[in-house]
Amino acid sequence: MKKLFALLLAILVVSSFSITAFAAPVDEATIDTSRTGSLDIYKYDLTNAEKDGVWDSSYVSTGVKDANGVEAVLGDPNRVSPLNANGNAYGYCIKGVEFTYVKVADIRTFTESENGAEHIEVLYGIAPTEQNNAFISAIGVSTNDRYTPADEVVDGMTVYYYRSDVLIDGLKAALDANATTVKNALEKYAHDNHGVAMTETDAYGHTGAADLPLGLYLLIETRVPEMVTDTTAPFLVSLPMTSVDGTNASDGGTRWIYDVTLYPKNLTGIPSLEKTLREDKADTGKHNGSTGDITDGYAHTGTASAGDTIDYQIISMLPSITSAASYLTDYTFIDTLSKGITYNKGDVLLEFFKDEGCTDLITSWNEPSDRFLVSYNTASDGASVMSIEMTASGLAEINTSKAVYTGASMVNSGYSDCTLRITYKATMNSDASVTYGDAGNPNDVVLTWKRSNTSYYDTLVDDCHVYVYGIDITKQFSDGRGDFSKVEFIAHNDNDGYYLVGKLNEAEGIWYVTGHAAEEKDATHFIPTKDGKLVIKGVEDDSYVLTEVQTANGYTLLKNNIRVVISQTESDKLCGIYGTDTLGLIQNDPRYKDVDPGLYHNMPQKQLAHKLLTASATVDSNKVSMSSDGASANAFVPFTVINTRGFDLPQTGSYGNWMFPMIGLSMLTLCVVGIVALTRKSKKKAQNT
Repeated sequence: MKKLFALLLAILVVSSFSITAFAAPVDEATIDTSRTGSLDIYKYDLTNAEKDGVWDSSYVSTGVKDANGVEAVLGDPNRVSPLNANGNAYGYCIKGVEFTYVKVADIRTFTESENGAEHIEVLYGIAPTEQNNAFISAIGVSTNDRYTPADEVVDGMTVYYYRSDVLIDGLKAALDANATTVKNALEKYAHDNHGVAMTETDAYGHTGAADLPLGLYLLIETRVPEMVTDTTAPFLVSLPMTSVDGTNASDGGTRWIYDVTLYPKNLTGIPSLEKTLREDKADTGKHNGSTGDITDGYAHTGTASAGDTIDYQIISMLPSITSAASYLTDYTFIDTLSKGITYNKGDVLLEFFKDEGCTDLITSWNEPSDRFLVSYNTASDGASVMSIEMTASGLAEINTSKAVYTGASMVNSGYSDCTLRITYKATMNSDASVTYGDAGNPNDVVLTWKRSNTSYYDTLVDDCHVYVYGIDITKQFSDGRGDFSKVEFIAHNDNDGYYLVGKLNEAEGIWYVTGHAAEEKDATHFIPTKDGKLVIKGVEDDSYVLTEVQTANGYTLLKNNIRVVISQTESDKLCGIYGTDTLGLIQNDPRYKDVDPGLYHNMPQKQLAHKLLTASATVDSNKVSMSSDGASANAFVPFTVINTRGFDLPQTGSYGNWMFPMIGLSMLTLCVVGIVALTRKSKKKAQNT
């Protein structure tokens, strides 16, 4: 992962540079010790330049300024890197990088007799102080590796001299073995030895230092903006350096260059962010109830009944962390719930995983924790806002933990490239704050992150939507005379197997769902208002059976139950949240959909574009046109229920009592007549005999 290191033996040696030579005039072949040197550095986003096909790694830098080549191409404002789309820099230039330099050695031309001949070579003198020995050790060299014949005392101080190949090979081997440790050690060395910080790279990616005493300099990339994932490896530059052949020079080995121009590169990239939700209850059939499976029912869109608990998860793959210069100094989530949803509070959980699928757990942080802080407030539109901010101890663990990268060839540190999963719960309100219908209840999150240069930050956004609906019944009596207060309905969710429980807001005349009941005896009996309206708000997209269990006296109950089915389908409307993020453009940039994973960290980015939902409904299998909730279409299922009068029964009471004696008298008369007739018939028969 070492993209750049440099050491010089009177020439500049960089990993991607090549060297050739030809004869030099005598006056250019010797170092003019009366002169000073200078450094100019240009930082470019070569990661994106190579991806976009405007640059490739075959470019050979020479230490000579290349205004018409690399600077003209990569600094062309007409070629805009997505990472600079916010206008901070031109073309592929990276603004906000800080380099620190410190002189580590003097240049000495050493001469000695060897086998009767003169031996002349250029060496680099480093006094064996405690701090200098730390530098030598950091690059994998010891004082035993010095060229001992050249040892000397200068101004009362012993100086050890080293050949360039010892320093070159030592630094390369150290970086190959453990880049992160070496970077951090050399950054500390530069700080402890009063290293000088250059001005930050400007909109052209440029910084520089002039009037530098001649010698060997260590350059460290000490602060970087947020998009830099892999800092330039520490490198050494000799002032002056011997010219080398390359893309923009062909006089290698012929002269000394006192004004050196460098074009080191960084790897760039960003973290990822995705927010999804699901209904908490596992008995709804929409998921299996797994708390550890990030795919179990979680989606960008979902539905819930009022009073339901909603599970939220935020997934973020952390950016690469390769040294102290690329440490995260801010990693904050600002989460917002529509005013119709309320945080449960106190249940925020942060989990770190080695893998993208969140199966290999590293550690968990529960609330409350000294690793992160959670705060709540209310936005001007009534939305609830939760902030999750890493504390200093949390950032320290993210940046420096040894739980993940412990191998001998460690490149990354802390939780670099690991996955963070945040989970929490919220409740759908049972009141008018909820938006019903197709507008949904959006719940967004914004991730802000910074690295060592805290003046620069970036953001990513994502969101999800919860949809809720209502049932709007108009109750009528066939003769217009019934008592609405005597009518009662119960409602059963056939998909999820529960009865609705609700509460009447008497001021609004609206019933709001507040929960579920497993048994009919616990179901709420929904009663129309005095004008015959029965509005039930807070149902999800399911099949409901409404049963009229009581009606007004003298009217017939409905013969059959009423089946209401609310369905959702994807609309042709894409979620527009991503267009609101003017900084984090890569997350949803289609150009990054099919990217070589080896070119970027956290690439390819998952494409998060998702379509919103639209609702439709049927009543007893008949399609109905859903009514709106203000500007939100398809919010309520409207239908009318009519009770007819029952058939009249014979009346009873004070006005009908005359019938009973009359009936009794008639029956008595009939009996007397029958008896008389039978008596006469018997007498007549006796006479005849």
